[in-house]
Amino acid sequence: MGLTSHKLLALVGLLAVFTVLGTLWVWPRLAVRSWPAMFLRLGTIALTQLALLATLGLAVNDYFVFYSSWADLLGHNHGRAVIQGGPATPGVGATGTPGASGTPGGPAPGVQVLGKAEVTGTGSESRDPARIGRIDRVRIPGPSTGLSTDGYVYLPPQYFQPGFEGRRFPAVIVMTGFPGDATNLVTKLRYPATELDLLRNGTMKPAVLVLMRPSPSMPRDSECEDIPNGPQAQTYFTTDVPQDIRASYRVSTGPNSLGAIGDSTGGYCALKLGMVHPQVYSAVVSLSGYFKAAEDITTGDLFGGSQQRRDEADLNWRLAHLPAPAVAVLLADSKEDGSTYADSKAFAAAARPPLTVAQATVDAGGHNFTTWNRLIPPSLGWLSSHLADPA
Repeated sequence: MGLTSHKLLALVGLLAVFTVLGTLWVWPRLAVRSWPAMFLRLGTIALTQLALLATLGLAVNDYFVFYSSWADLLGHNHGRAVIQGGPATPGVGATGTPGASGTPGGPAPGVQVLGKAEVTGTGSESRDPARIGRIDRVRIPGPSTGLSTDGYVYLPPQYFQPGFEGRRFPAVIVMTGFPGDATNLVTKLRYPATELDLLRNGTMKPAVLVLMRPSPSMPRDSECEDIPNGPQAQTYFTTDVPQDIRASYRVSTGPNSLGAIGDSTGGYCALKLGMVHPQVYSAVVSLSGYFKAAEDITTGDLFGGSQQRRDEADLNWRLAHLPAPAVAVLLADSKEDGSTYADSKAFAAAARPPLTVAQATVDAGGHNFTTWNRLIPPSLGWLSSHLADPA
């Protein structure tokens, strides 16, 4: 019986009901002063609690599809994704100068380096940046929006190697789900280590990774939206973040110099930023992302009561009612991830030029790190093929 089977949920739910009723029936018979009776009472309490927790866990998993199968729960799914559809667009060369200055009279753009982080999972004992790259722990301020968030910047080995001293690199904005923690992008989803692996086997060109949360207005979930009379999160990602990283690192400013990838809320944000601002983010990847802005207690009122704003934050509505943007999109999902896979297939089928949509899928897996770890390597390789070469 499958982990997400409704029959399993019903069976465990009935078991929980019977354990509660059984405890009520047997309790008077155990109301005697003896060690065996005491241990039996504790056993009935433990069994009842276990059955109730199992029912609650299955119900939550059934709704969110964190784990799609027993193999997924036990970590037995290891196959990588296969990308289908969508023409490959070779990256073009990029040249340019550092980013423009900040808002007149305001603070100049630039990343604040807070310290260093270890590049883990590389299979190398070396700490030489020219061999494994470097991770900076950073704060990314918003000169134009007043927003800020902490994260990490991964500089690939080529950034420090002879022959690359004057070159500028494409950059990829990597976003967690909400609320998320940027540290997970380094330690659990292993983006820097994965890029290093891909660089070593020649399936990715070097790129700077900017690893961060999708909301610069924590604890509020801004859904990468410019909120009326609220946080201007979309402007933060399309103006402040590019200016900051270009002012502090050798990041390209030309065409196809920025991409974005994210999981869950981060996937929605990456796709949204690409569709609304294709001149900034020319290639984007959504890992199990959704297509319509969430509205709940964490978001508050995102649209100021405007139905037009709400529609424009619905990416399916944009696809149906607005001109198609010139952006390359990869939708990466598990076929078992609830309605996400079906929604991705429908979005891809509705796409029209100049928008191009490819899909990367794995047969099994839920809405979790295990699944995304299988999708990230081909996704980074795909992104690299759509971004500029270091120049």
